[in-house]
Amino acid sequence: MQFVWNEELYQEIAAAVQFGTVVDGSTRVYDITAADYAPLIRPVSENYFIHPDGPYQGEKKEIGHDETYKNKKLRRQEQTVSFYGNAIQQAIDDAFAAGGGRVLVPAGTYYTGAIELKSNVEIHLAKQAVLRFVRNKSNTYYPLVFSRWEGVECLNFSPFIYAFAAENIAVTGPGTLDGAADEFNWMPWKFGYFGERNQEVQRQRLFAFGEAGVPVEQRLFADTVSTLRPPFIQPYRCKNVRIEDVHIINSPFWEINPVLCQNVKISRVQIATNLYNNDGVDPESCSNVLIEDCSFLTGDDCIAIKSGRNNDGRRIGVPSQNIIIRGNHFGDGHGGITIGSEISGGVQNVFAHDNYFDSAQLDYPIRFKTNSYRGGKLENVYIKDSVVNKSKLAVVHADFFYEEGDSGPYLPKLRNITLENIQTAPGGLIDAEHALYLKGFTAAPIENVTLQHVRLNGVQGETVLRNVKDLRLIDVRINGKQQKDQVICADDAGIISV
Repeated sequence: MQFVWNEELYQEIAAAVQFGTVVDGSTRVYDITAADYAPLIRPVSENYFIHPDGPYQGEKKEIGHDETYKNKKLRRQEQTVSFYGNAIQQAIDDAFAAGGGRVLVPAGTYYTGAIELKSNVEIHLAKQAVLRFVRNKSNTYYPLVFSRWEGVECLNFSPFIYAFAAENIAVTGPGTLDGAADEFNWMPWKFGYFGERNQEVQRQRLFAFGEAGVPVEQRLFADTVSTLRPPFIQPYRCKNVRIEDVHIINSPFWEINPVLCQNVKISRVQIATNLYNNDGVDPESCSNVLIEDCSFLTGDDCIAIKSGRNNDGRRIGVPSQNIIIRGNHFGDGHGGITIGSEISGGVQNVFAHDNYFDSAQLDYPIRFKTNSYRGGKLENVYIKDSVVNKSKLAVVHADFFYEEGDSGPYLPKLRNITLENIQTAPGGLIDAEHALYLKGFTAAPIENVTLQHVRLNGVQGETVLRNVKDLRLIDVRINGKQQKDQVICADDAGIISV
């Protein structure tokens, strides 16, 4: 049975995120440069690193193969900056104590550490305002907080902008949030380059805690051991979250990662961090989410819908659901709209339309990532009225053999996926290896996928199907060739029956 667009549910989601502004027209404004906050501004020594040979002259993907360059130790540098972190936090606390208000960051550049938003408070970055986060990887500036990292709960460095159990919070623009991460600051932990510690040791320690069910308060990742780079913005268990108009650059990790939140609106945000693991927007175990009119230049997935990893995701057991993705521009990134891979809590009811996928570096416009360790029920995804200009690997990619593959006991379900009116840009060629790449398990086939009114030009290779049940083609044209309207099933060997 074809999965159809549910207009009533779509409108319910859209209405849920229209919760209005955090504060009304008569609101109190707390300017961080006001005289009351001047005593809290202080000079601090920012520690950062440079490479003795300067920035790498080739592409970033080549650094790992350049043994001479990546094995040279970085040089520690210091500079004195005016630190506004205490002033910003005091302004937030003052607004919260007064019942709500707007914290204004005027034009200029202001150095800070982690910021904690509180209920009924909006932080607003004026035009030409830059909030720059110091590169000191210390709990002095990024204290331990209750967080989720790659789908597992822990106590780790605070996200740069954090909120816990808050309501009616906002981060608005048009200014810039600058995480100041680069190849030599925060990022070396990803691979252990330049003599820095490799995050994989602590990453596996965290995953072991999750699998063993260690109480979260005992999953401590203090700055003496942690190499888990914090996300940029992470509201946790919050309600009515609004992020609008800001520019986000140079994030050390995922950019916007609401966790266990309700009613989240992300509009007109520009994200440009093309480093490593720099997902753009990752709603995780959230309900009622709108992501609209954003642009993505990321070093990983542009949008990645998540719901927790393995045992920890099942322990919490909250799916991501009721999500609208519309009017976005997807540039560089592994995936445009991705569901997974930390998806053990499941996902349902995703509506995506009027999006534009446009980059020779974009691997997959639509991707599903799970396996038999992640598991999860992934269902009811409708994508329509969108343009694919470039796609390196496959327009739609779902491979249950991702990472651990078929070696665990938690069989995933992927079903009820509809793509309607998906077109190649006029006169363009997408240059993808495959139109579809779908590989399920024998005991857990991918079910009920529909392509309707689809036009794809520039596909290089064949469609790959394995353990797929009820793939419907309705008015599909690939490389100018009309495909037969049919229902296709493929077994474990990839043998197709109609």
